[in-house]
Amino acid sequence: MLVVTALSADPQQDVLGIGAQRRRTTLWLLALIAGLLGTGLVAVGTGAIAISPATVARIIAHQLLGIGEVAWTPPQEAIVWQVRLPRVLLGMLVGAGLAVCGVALQAMVRNLLADPYLLGINSGASSGAAAAILFGAGAGFGQYALSTSAFLGALAASLLVFLIARSGGRVTSTRLLLAGVAVGYALSAATSFLIFASNSAEGARSVMFWLLGSLGLARWDALLAVAAIVIGGTVAYLTVTGRRLDALAVGDETAHTLGVSPDRFRLWLLVVVSLCIGVLVSASGSIGFVGLVVPHLARRAVGSPHVRVVPVAALLGAILLVLADLIARVLLAPQEIPIGIVTALIGTPFLLVLIRRLHVTKGI
Repeated sequence: MLVVTALSADPQQDVLGIGAQRRRTTLWLLALIAGLLGTGLVAVGTGAIAISPATVARIIAHQLLGIGEVAWTPPQEAIVWQVRLPRVLLGMLVGAGLAVCGVALQAMVRNLLADPYLLGINSGASSGAAAAILFGAGAGFGQYALSTSAFLGALAASLLVFLIARSGGRVTSTRLLLAGVAVGYALSAATSFLIFASNSAEGARSVMFWLLGSLGLARWDALLAVAAIVIGGTVAYLTVTGRRLDALAVGDETAHTLGVSPDRFRLWLLVVVSLCIGVLVSASGSIGFVGLVVPHLARRAVGSPHVRVVPVAALLGAILLVLADLIARVLLAPQEIPIGIVTALIGTPFLLVLIRRLHVTKGI
């Protein structure tokens, strides 16, 4: 209390503190952008046929800007532009989207352990994907049958959660949390039932691989839609509404005092997060731990204000998922392991450290 009083009594010190925080955030953003570019170049060049980062950069510049002399072979250009680059870009988008959705959900339900799959949306997408793989649901969508079925399943799950959580015209954090858990368990059971009912060992293996996440479905024509939802919708919206997220994270009474309607804002967050998660899960399957761990890392880096946390979390999530996908591709090469296994192995130590620090600092 004495510290707060002293700070508020000295406006110049407050301004200096805000300036230092802004400089720290700017440095983090610049470092993470550079790290993301470097990680992306290395990831695109790594595989059964190794291509140097410099060659990767020249191929990308040639494709985008038409500059540079062709000093690479056609197979190298095809590998970079048609196979690996879409996969790496999808990894960046999925990682960024999962991270910022985790930030929003932890503020929405005021729970440090909330993640993008808390609302059962991934379970709905999994049920839709299982129906497409095992029983041909959505066959009319052609090559997009799997992603479309998963997306429709995610939307159905989010609508069901909203209907259950809404009572008396209000959507409270507790009802939202409990409704998401209930719907998630129910749809997970439905997915398991579909697997056993199909009596197809190969189909069951495909579903299980998809449930653990993979970026193998990356295509240029699908990247634009994912980028529009993640960057143009979710990241931009959560950054602009950062102060309202701050108020919601403190509590409904504080939000009301600051002129924020928690019920209405929570509903909008649910719509934005559900749409984003539905698109991400339909494109990459269920990938855990990114949306749980990255928000905590971002807050430790730049503090708690969401206007700073959201962009930092997006970049951290993008880097983490690109690295996880790189490990998934090369660890048991030529066999690829599900990316969800790698993110769990990476995320668990971070989560244990977080628990330890919470125990030390807050005495819980």
